[in-house]
Amino acid sequence: MLAVLVAGAAGCAADAPADRRDPFVAGSGAPVVVPDGPGGHARTATPGERIGESDARTTAADVRFAEAMIPHHRQALEMTGLADGRGAGGEVAALARRIAGGQGPEIATMTSWLASLGRPAPAVHDHARQNAYGMATLEEMNRLRETRGAAFDTLFLRLMIRHHEGAVRMAEEELRDGTDRLMREMARDIVSGQRAEIGRMRRMLAG
Repeated sequence: MLAVLVAGAAGCAADAPADRRDPFVAGSGAPVVVPDGPGGHARTATPGERIGESDARTTAADVRFAEAMIPHHRQALEMTGLADGRGAGGEVAALARRIAGGQGPEIATMTSWLASLGRPAPAVHDHARQNAYGMATLEEMNRLRETRGAAFDTLFLRLMIRHHEGAVRMAEEELRDGTDRLMREMARDIVSGQRAEIGRMRRMLAG
């Protein structure tokens, strides 16, 4: 699962993130040599030192991905939070905990990344995009809240499979159109992790 990384403050205008360049940060592995001016002496960078800029750029596609995925993940957390109080079976309850454990930190990462661009995390989901990305409707969420036991397990799995399929489509769009390395890394994690969970949930439904 993607580690929680916070991009450095970029100082970009809120409506113009497309040309952000992130500084390269020296690690603790192989030494990084920093040249001086003509005739000067090169030096070795210290771990954690910010050096110049990377070739990563942030585009509107990257911002759209983060701004859409945050509320999408929030609904997944709302769904998983219902499992404990509704008599969910052991497998479903364990799955709900795993989903919550993965998506909570991803929300934090995307929120911090947006803040580095001067953009707040969205408060609500764009309902015009809701059906395209598998989010549960208000009626479906209310029905999930009202069910218990085996009926809850079945409805939860059906809704979460569709929800995950929507997240995978969103992540694939980021991999197709986005350029920011952190957002693309997160998108790759979402595609691989949620596809695996979709397979697990389908097997659980099949019994």
